[in-house]
Amino acid sequence: MGRGELPPPPVMATLGMEPVDFSEGRVSFALDPHEMHYNPLGTVHGGVIATLLDSATGCAVHSVLPEGTGYTSVDLNVKYLRPVTAETGRIVVTGTVLSRGSRTALAEARLTDSGDHLLAYATSTCLLLSLK
Repeated sequence: MGRGELPPPPVMATLGMEPVDFSEGRVSFALDPHEMHYNPLGTVHGGVIATLLDSATGCAVHSVLPEGTGYTSVDLNVKYLRPVTAETGRIVVTGTVLSRGSRTALAEARLTDSGDHLLAYATSTCLLLSLK
């Protein structure tokens, strides 16, 4: 996906996520928040933020897996630190693999604004699965 050889998953188009950077064990996506992302209180819905964090952790794990190995999230632990609105401007989520074993992988994701303020943080454990 990072090289443009595979199409991005539909959720990226649904939310308006854009790929930023892909390398082994690290991925970044960006989003320009709009009112369509808002909850009833006028801030970006926590589910949208959780989706960004989950996508970053999962894709970071995916980037270190051999062909024929898949994954699924076992958990996602999210900390919401600052409200996000359209006025926040472009936000970037970066996922990084912390540890990869034979059955599970641990990754973290950081959501920041253009001033590098931490908006939300997550860790995720992924179960590694044989697709063969």
